[in-house]
Amino acid sequence: MKRFSLGTALLCALVGPAWAQQGDGTDAPARVNTFKPAKVEATATRLAALKVPAGFKVTVLARDLQNLRMLVVAPNGNIYASRREQGDVLLLKDANEDGVLDQLPQAVAHRPGVHGLAINADQLYMATATEIFRAPIRPDGTLGAVERIINDLPDGGQHPNRTLAFGPDGMLYISVGSSCNACNETNPEHATLLRASPDGKTRTIFASGLRNMLGFAWDPATGELWGMDHGIDFLGDDVQPEELNHIVRGRQYGWPHIWGRDGQNPQSTPPGGISKAQWADMSAPMVSGYTAHAAPMQMLFYTAGQFPADYHGDAFVTMRGSWNRKPASGYEVVRIRFRNGQPIAFEPFLTGFLVDGGQAHIARPVGLALSRGGALLVGDDANGALYRVAHTGPSGTAAAPVAVPVGPLQKQLSQGNNVPLVLERTPNVATLRVRSPAFADGQPLPSRFSAYHEGVSPPLEWDPVPGAVSYVVIAEDPDAAAIKPFVHWVAWNIPGTVTRLPEGLQTVPRLTEPTGLLQGATSRGAPGYYGPRPPVGDPPHHYHFQVLALDTTLAVDPGASRDEVLKAAQRHIRAKGSVVGTYQQTDAPLK
Repeated sequence: MKRFSLGTALLCALVGPAWAQQGDGTDAPARVNTFKPAKVEATATRLAALKVPAGFKVTVLARDLQNLRMLVVAPNGNIYASRREQGDVLLLKDANEDGVLDQLPQAVAHRPGVHGLAINADQLYMATATEIFRAPIRPDGTLGAVERIINDLPDGGQHPNRTLAFGPDGMLYISVGSSCNACNETNPEHATLLRASPDGKTRTIFASGLRNMLGFAWDPATGELWGMDHGIDFLGDDVQPEELNHIVRGRQYGWPHIWGRDGQNPQSTPPGGISKAQWADMSAPMVSGYTAHAAPMQMLFYTAGQFPADYHGDAFVTMRGSWNRKPASGYEVVRIRFRNGQPIAFEPFLTGFLVDGGQAHIARPVGLALSRGGALLVGDDANGALYRVAHTGPSGTAAAPVAVPVGPLQKQLSQGNNVPLVLERTPNVATLRVRSPAFADGQPLPSRFSAYHEGVSPPLEWDPVPGAVSYVVIAEDPDAAAIKPFVHWVAWNIPGTVTRLPEGLQTVPRLTEPTGLLQGATSRGAPGYYGPRPPVGDPPHHYHFQVLALDTTLAVDPGASRDEVLKAAQRHIRAKGSVVGTYQQTDAPLK
């Protein structure tokens, strides 16, 4: 089956009545269970029964911390832990790495629903469902003034727990889960991995089709990004597996219509008449799978020297545990063995949290981090314990910061950047007159077309071209700073009989009106029109709405990039033209 990279967020289309579930003859029974092992006390006897490989020892670094979620460790060894239900961030210290806290845990920040944590440039970043905050870390580990840098992440829905990490490029990566179990989302940033500047002023969609990828990390040897995604519920006890994916910019990963490598979700209907087989062709398959419903949480690669050498470069993942499978799965920490940059096997590392024959549990592992000395820290959001797994053999090197190779990521990010405008790349063809009823050439665009406001596409008109079979529309901003030009719209296979597009087209990969029109990914990473959004205070940016007349239709799949469309069209362009609108945002818009 064909697989290839697309513009991101193809699946996260705006879904209207045309995309509602339709009868198609599906008849797929599934045996499902609701089984929640009871929470019981973590007694000394039960703790003594925890299992780790030979040469390792498990101890409890802290107890009774309640809803302990994500963990991050500062370069000086200070441990920060989020508590979602308590709405705060705790500071814990074990400076001499003896497995005993130096002082009682201290709350250093309070924000309702705080979850994801990351550290960059001596600042602690914190995520709630819809917001990102940061605060300077003082020498004693407490925080300075908390600053909100993002306030418009998608609403939480079924998966409100955002996670954070800084990539080797110094950018902030934000995992945003889906709002539902399996649906066509209305916000293109749901079920994605976002990439934002450290100040939060700009962000794009890095990858999509990721139902709830809480755990992700870069391989320190290769620089490649890997993530563990939660599978769809209610398909059965053993369906679908939890997915280990190789995350690459611009790819989508199947959800909500395709799971695993080629499994089809009987619950869903793709938008725009796209078949599930076509959706599979447009999706990257999982690399490896783990037991269904185990609920993967935080993920890291082992970069310290305390563990034996064969652990170096392997990954660890906490599995919080199922609520909808019998027997229960998860409730453990697993190791993913890597060889030559590829995962080769999952294996248990820390087990025994399920007790009483699987009818009860003493912990649900969530947070995962390396202490400064190289021990593995595991947070439990059930009984609120912080576990420490150390190797009892000869001491190795500490968990010093590791420089992850940035080359693979830079190669992905450089594609499509700093290339000429469309019309500059298509010389020696006839001129096509293009206009908009909403603005004059070279004049300001009305604010309703900006992403700061309504974000609807402007109406466009052009003169008919004799012999034209189809038209292409591409809108670009050459004044953008990071991506030149920033692509705001890619649409093709507009029928040759159509010479006008109305205001406010659907932001979906395939339209039924005009029939056959396909849309590709913007530089934001979503299909359809994305309105101007220049930084507040910038001089006016120029937005080039360009139309190409072709002597053919293009065999290019929905969600394709501008460059993929131009490559297919390059020998078929018969005329070209454009209309330019400007836009400037002088003050911060109302939220």
